[in-house]
Amino acid sequence: MVGAGSMGGMMSLLFAELGTEVVIYDPSEDNVKALMKKAKDTGLEHQLSSEKDYESLCKALPSPKVFFFSLPHGSVGDKTIESLKPFLKSGDFIFDASNEHYASTERRQKVCEPLGANFIGSGVSGGYQSARHGPSMSPGGNKEAVEKMLPFLRKAAAKDAQGRPCVAWMGEGGAGHYVKMVHNGIEQGMMSALCETWGIMTQCLDMKYEEVADVFEEWDTKGELIKNFLVSIGSDICRTKDPKNNSYVLDEVKDKVVQDVDETEGTGTWTIEEGSRLHVSIPTITAAHMFRLSSADAAQRIHVHKSLEGHIKVGKIDVPDKKAFVEDLRKATYAAFLMAFVQGLDLLEHINQEKKWNLDFSSIISIWRGGCIIQSDHISDLLTKVFEHHKHIHGNLLTIHEVGHELLKCYPALKNVVLKAVEADAHIPSLSATWSYFRYSGDVNLPTQFMEAELDYFGNHMFDLKGAGAGKPVTGKSTNLQFPNRAKWNMQGHTISNGIQPEG
Repeated sequence: MVGAGSMGGMMSLLFAELGTEVVIYDPSEDNVKALMKKAKDTGLEHQLSSEKDYESLCKALPSPKVFFFSLPHGSVGDKTIESLKPFLKSGDFIFDASNEHYASTERRQKVCEPLGANFIGSGVSGGYQSARHGPSMSPGGNKEAVEKMLPFLRKAAAKDAQGRPCVAWMGEGGAGHYVKMVHNGIEQGMMSALCETWGIMTQCLDMKYEEVADVFEEWDTKGELIKNFLVSIGSDICRTKDPKNNSYVLDEVKDKVVQDVDETEGTGTWTIEEGSRLHVSIPTITAAHMFRLSSADAAQRIHVHKSLEGHIKVGKIDVPDKKAFVEDLRKATYAAFLMAFVQGLDLLEHINQEKKWNLDFSSIISIWRGGCIIQSDHISDLLTKVFEHHKHIHGNLLTIHEVGHELLKCYPALKNVVLKAVEADAHIPSLSATWSYFRYSGDVNLPTQFMEAELDYFGNHMFDLKGAGAGKPVTGKSTNLQFPNRAKWNMQGHTISNGIQPEG
């Protein structure tokens, strides 16, 4: 195990518990000491040992050598491979369990290929607790190499309700890390929607933490949010108190999400970048990410608040039937959760077309049934049936009747929540983005025809005619040179007469 931090350390203990001898290398002596103490405390010290450098690490391993990486994303992985290269032999395995960019994974696979070493890039989901007790894993790379490791990975992986291991080969190249990236993008969309709902409950409805905990607990036991990991831990978080002063922990947590800004976490950022690169609309996820970015700079928010003189504040929502409105909140939250999945899977479909990975979407849903943050039983059941009945889906899942109508059932509740929240100046970036996306995704008469006309007016960008049918998302074949004043305007808005620009 190269990297003995929270994830690498917990995986080391998991592997040791499964009877595997684990050799640790981490340049941080503190990390190694902390891990060895945990091993001793759990009676696993005889299964773990540590080495001081890469050469001694490699000498301590039998052949073929199997390395697990748990490293920060970026250049650390490249440097680690360069340090290992003198000792790598044909048939060795490197299993990169870090949150790494898929392009870096594919580059490292090419570096290892001439050596005969197998480089597998895999998502490992569920945080350090799942890393200790069984994570969801999404290995990608050479299929034969992954299949050789699968018997061990199946032992270590989380198990779903039927006891099936939450691990499967995702595809060639960087497919494994790409699937994990999308998992984390979906996660950001879901987390934002739930925190927005929590904010409406606590700020707009004056619900106490214990009351919110009761609601989340009920949501987690029945209906569309049954056995949803985020809802489940949300209930626990709402009830947790600091034993030192008996105050609720939530009262002590600053409203800053910094993991994206300090770049300890890159997957959310990469998801947004990939959505833009592949021209995939993922607004529920994007709005969540932007919300996190704005939250991170608390000092700037204070300055803006002072500049606005505190005029815009979250207000109260007065509803005649609080129980009915809380039910609307449940449906709205579910709609945003499901929409985050729809958008994430749409992104996966686009990369699948580009890379020809032949992703098995049923397998992807199956590994998200346990040991991961986006675990949500009803959504997994729904999408499993969709992919079983529709083997070749090339496009947005909203085109599938079962998914579209599932969201349509929630639409009145979602709209009501958005309207009431906007009136109260509540923070609902992902919930409102979900409502808006659902509206414009299925509308056949968007106001964007005006935008297209303006683009053609000043840039001669061409457009399609209404009578020509839907067509494809490519440059149109028509232009209208008959805008009477088009030739009279330059880009500064000055009138041009007879082709001569006025002075000044």
